Amino acid sequence: MWRYGVGAVAALLLALGGFLIFQGAPQGGSKLASAPFPLGNASAAESDLPDAAPEADAKTREQKRFDRYDKDRDDAINRDEYFAARRKAFAKLDANGDGRLSFEEWAVKAIDRFTGADADRSGVLSRAEFSTTAPKRRPVARCACEKATPSADAAAKASEDEDK
Repeated sequence: MWRYGVGAVAALLLALGGFLIFQGAPQGGSKLASAPFPLGNASAAESDLPDAAPEADAKTREQKRFDRYDKDRDDAINRDEYFAARRKAFAKLDANGDGRLSFEEWAVKAIDRFTGADADRSGVLSRAEFSTTAPKRRPVARCACEKATPSADAAAKASEDEDK
């Protein structure tokens, strides 16, 4: 029971503290100090900057996909352009070249994966064999940023501190 009392007292103290902080805040708001001027020749640093900011490609994902299909760049996708990629995929699957896909030709990847995983050739996958069929995950691309090096100002300040 005493825990409830301690909790109530703590809540009242927090409310009182918040009220006092709110009453003590300046009414007009605080103005931030302006940024200090950079040391050295500012005009030399500004001359290295380009006149305009670089712009990103305005094409959307769908526009890029459309351009991949539109091989003759006439802003229209005809039947042959649309099915060209599918014909290539079909030709890869049509192992005997008869223009027709049997179930085995269509499922060749799954069949190859099953037979590759069935190490003891029993026709049945054990738990260990089945675990080898899991898809391989591509590693997430990490930032290839260089490690930050201390700036010349920080190095100069550090050397001054060492001299003292």
